[in-house]
Amino acid sequence: MDETLISIINKLQDTLAPLGGGSQSPIDLPQITVVGSQSSGKSSVLENVVGRDFLPRGTGIVTRRPLVLQLINKRSTNSEKSSQQKQDLLDLNTSENQNDGSVSNQKEDNVDEWGEFLHLPGKKFYNFNEIREEIEAETERTTGNNAGLSPVPINLRIYSPHVLTLTLVDLPGLTKVPVGDQPPDIEKQIKSMILTYISKPNAIILSVNPANADLANSDGLKLAKEVDPEGKRTIGVLTKVDLMDRGTDVVDILAGRVIPLRYGYVPVINRGQKDIELKKTIREALKDEAHFFEDHEAYRSKAAYCGTPYLAKKLNNILLHHIKQKLPEIKEKIEKALKKFKNELVSLGPEMIDSPNSIVLNMITDFTKEYIGILDGEAKDLSSQELSGGARISYVFHEIYKSGVYSLNPFDKIKDSDIRTIMYNSSGYAPSLFVGTEAFEVLVKQQIERFHSPSEKLVLLVVDELIRILKQITSQNRFARFPQLRDALINCFIDFIKENTTPTNALVNDIIDGEETYINTAHPDLLRGSDAMVIVQEKLRAKTTVDPKSGKSLIGGSKSSNQPISNEAEKSSNSFFGGFFSSKSKKSTEFLESPPKILKATGEMTDRETTETEVIKLLIDSYYNIVKKNVADSIPKAIMLKLIIKSKNDIQKVLLEKLYDSPKLDDLVNENEITIERRKECKKMIEVLNNAHTIVESV
Repeated sequence: MDETLISIINKLQDTLAPLGGGSQSPIDLPQITVVGSQSSGKSSVLENVVGRDFLPRGTGIVTRRPLVLQLINKRSTNSEKSSQQKQDLLDLNTSENQNDGSVSNQKEDNVDEWGEFLHLPGKKFYNFNEIREEIEAETERTTGNNAGLSPVPINLRIYSPHVLTLTLVDLPGLTKVPVGDQPPDIEKQIKSMILTYISKPNAIILSVNPANADLANSDGLKLAKEVDPEGKRTIGVLTKVDLMDRGTDVVDILAGRVIPLRYGYVPVINRGQKDIELKKTIREALKDEAHFFEDHEAYRSKAAYCGTPYLAKKLNNILLHHIKQKLPEIKEKIEKALKKFKNELVSLGPEMIDSPNSIVLNMITDFTKEYIGILDGEAKDLSSQELSGGARISYVFHEIYKSGVYSLNPFDKIKDSDIRTIMYNSSGYAPSLFVGTEAFEVLVKQQIERFHSPSEKLVLLVVDELIRILKQITSQNRFARFPQLRDALINCFIDFIKENTTPTNALVNDIIDGEETYINTAHPDLLRGSDAMVIVQEKLRAKTTVDPKSGKSLIGGSKSSNQPISNEAEKSSNSFFGGFFSSKSKKSTEFLESPPKILKATGEMTDRETTETEVIKLLIDSYYNIVKKNVADSIPKAIMLKLIIKSKNDIQKVLLEKLYDSPKLDDLVNENEITIERRKECKKMIEVLNNAHTIVESV
């Protein structure tokens, strides 16, 4: 079962390979990514794990594409050897080698070991030198021979009785200084490529670090720390342990006392350049490695936890455990990604097979249906995060406009002196005995005029919301498919809305003009004049005070209207024009003068003026509240009738008239190049994800 799980991941890697590695893949697979500087011995570690020389060597950047190395344990065809290998899969000192006497003379053509490339399906490479050559050739086919990089991985599967089933991703070695024809930003390019792989949460980071250098300065470990600062998914490999200064060792590092990692560190011994030149085989090197740790004073007690065989077993166990944890998550991600790309493909529409007329008709029909649905709250994808469509218009009607209308205060524009002046003017040359209806109507009409501005503003706000719905719909991929047709549809819609804004404003203003034209003093909700008089008198009576010197009643600084008037002067001061002409009446008639050109109501208001002013204010407030209710109810209805409902009923007909029979119809349905390319990408993704889904469902 364990090997089957790794095999599943291998198949997924092969399936997702055409999409490119790193961030290009929509699925984050559990895999071990190998990072380290060019001089860290990274390639040697991988060859030791495989037990074969197969990686390209040379100066500068040798690994220029990620190498997905899938190791498959294949039992030997020889039953005797198979029994021996069952004891230890990495026991490379087989009976064949012992009898031969010289491991270096081992034949390259071995029926039990071979490699296969994903880009060469069905072809087996038994000669590992040919594997190296094919890696170099495939790298140049993609990157050219100018030391360029490519994120597209090379998938190599190696079958051998001497390996544990394991998957490793070998990434380019970190370098700081460009060499030869390397690009000047080579360090940035390599770092960016590595980060796309190791930054994924499901990646286990295998950091290869030379033991004979300060661990704190290790390039591989520094990069791992950027994405895994706590070291929870990083395992360290210490190379060149045999090259450390005499008297020094890595015991403190292994004990986690230097830079602790969750999976710890494994020390290994690689072949040096001299060993390679002398044709020392990896199998001989592994023997020497075992002897080194067994004989070394600092490591002999922990030799079982050192060396390449232990590293391979540890990586195998880590990968298996990681896959078991992440497989359910992988299944879910594949299903979500598949659904996402299928939906996107549908939104992009099928390839051009319909006639131009059919395309235009379908787009107009789709737009109209969605437009009406959004207004009515019947859209497919209703947001749970914010209001949209018809709900926003309702908010504009009830929260913005209604609140604005009800906040209007008629008395922030009318002063008591203004009311007194209008009462004088409305009574003409004969002073009125009672509160005049004319003054009340003049004042109310002036305040009703104030509803025009917010109501016209409401029309503009609703137009903005309709345009917002238009943009919401046409921003979808299926409308972006034909950009010229989409733009023409947008222009037609905006023109239609603008044309209907004028009659909408006219009706809105007519409603307010109607309120202003006829003041319905018989309205059942209007406060009656007699009731208003009682309220005012009670209010004034409550404010009555007594002069402490004279003992007479005072009302807001003037005499009470209930007090008897003892002489003509008092009668004059309390008459309708008493306050207005009080100063003039005291002058002798023989000195009468013409009134000033501009005559204003000045002086302190009399009791009667105060009473009449307060009565009119109560009546204005009562009637203004009635008008507020009428306007807050009628204006949104008018906008619904003339703009919103009309657009729902007529927009499809208007769009058909202007677009369906357009002489530029063929130009309108030219498909966007971006849409064509995106459709191809979606189809490719769906094909790959369908294959991946089939693979994970087999578990």
